[in-house]
Amino acid sequence: MARKTTVFVCQSCGAESPRWMGRCSVCGEWNTLVEETAGPANKQAGRWGDQQNWVSSSKPVPLTQVEDSSHARISTGLEELDRVLGGGLVPGCLGLIGGDPGIGKSTLLLQVASSVARQAGKVLYVTGEESLGQLKLRAVRLGAMEERLIAVSEADSEVISRIIAEEKPLLVIVDSIQTMYVQEVASPPGSVAQVRETAGRFLQIAKGGGISVLLVGHVTKGGALAGPKVLEHAVDFVLYFEGDVHTSFRILRSVKNRFGSTNEVGIFEMTGQGLTPVANPSEFLLSQRPVDSPGSVVVPYMEGTRPLLVEVQALVTPTPYGGNPRRQTTGVDYQRFSMVLAVLEKRQGYPLQTQDVFLNAAGGLKLQEPALDLGMAVAVASSHSNAGVDPLCAVLGEVGLAGEIRAVRGVEQRLRELHRLGFERCIIPKSNVQGNEPLQVHGVRTIQEALEIALRKRR
Repeated sequence: MARKTTVFVCQSCGAESPRWMGRCSVCGEWNTLVEETAGPANKQAGRWGDQQNWVSSSKPVPLTQVEDSSHARISTGLEELDRVLGGGLVPGCLGLIGGDPGIGKSTLLLQVASSVARQAGKVLYVTGEESLGQLKLRAVRLGAMEERLIAVSEADSEVISRIIAEEKPLLVIVDSIQTMYVQEVASPPGSVAQVRETAGRFLQIAKGGGISVLLVGHVTKGGALAGPKVLEHAVDFVLYFEGDVHTSFRILRSVKNRFGSTNEVGIFEMTGQGLTPVANPSEFLLSQRPVDSPGSVVVPYMEGTRPLLVEVQALVTPTPYGGNPRRQTTGVDYQRFSMVLAVLEKRQGYPLQTQDVFLNAAGGLKLQEPALDLGMAVAVASSHSNAGVDPLCAVLGEVGLAGEIRAVRGVEQRLRELHRLGFERCIIPKSNVQGNEPLQVHGVRTIQEALEIALRKRR
């Protein structure tokens, strides 16, 4: 019998090392090396396709003779999810959905399973984290009880494959890929080797059997999907479920999609009956906005190709006891926020070096777009001057280090969204003015011009 040895495998990138190290020499991550047993390759491990006769074998055919499956998409029953996927699930696709614990991944997929089972055909829900009793409790709460929705609590991928061969479902949901294992691999579930091997077997099932497979993936402390990077390369689409667990707002974002655009996002609200698509997210985000409150500014923000009206709030207070001023942000890029404060201090003379400055994107959103710069500047100046901004006026534009306002993309869609919700004015970069806007626009070249218009007074 061949002697087994141990190696240390990085759980972030999959790199191997003969000894333990605090930091991976390949990806640079700390405390990610885990001891695993390395033995000779099991001869049965490479014969997966031979054991599964129901999986169709591959034969070369001309592309002109390949059947077009674009018309055969399966609707998930959730309009926002269908939007992100490009129109629904493609038969034989393999997808990965990741997100923080408690964000609603299992809830979303149970709703999808129920809808597909009700409208299209049999669905198999594989859970490696819950018992069937727990799963039923959640299904009853969500109203997801369907005859064609079958479930199994199993983690052995070989047993799962036999169940799939017998039941031949239209859709398989695996919750989660980190709990699945292959007996031939001598590593614990969730390790790089196990995730890589089980993902490869589900890939064969999806492509060979024409079955859509959705995998739930855990995320690391840094927000990246746990497991080897090859997992993201192997799947057809990767979706991230984002949001603050303390708020009801959720965003489903596509970072990879072989069947559609990666510029689309889905927006949901978490309720007691599950996830509900938000048809009018801008109105939802502004529903609790205070009127004539200093430091409150509306910015038309682009999430992919969809404009959203978000409220940016700033609070500027004197630093107590002359200590170091605090800078704190929630939902916005701290580096861009620091740059905007530096421009206000240098170009406009705001004495922010003696002030604590707090900035918040209301609604639990995470905003990264440069067009947010001018909104942050106006919000901070409004709070510092204790002067409110017109509640029917919005602001957008990128701020340069010289205090200039640079052009941004998608201004036409943003202005249409503002007009639809009753806004009357918008401050935009001068170079974005076209002359046929649906509402009154103020084209500005510098941050000083923008502040004079927004705060209704000249500094």
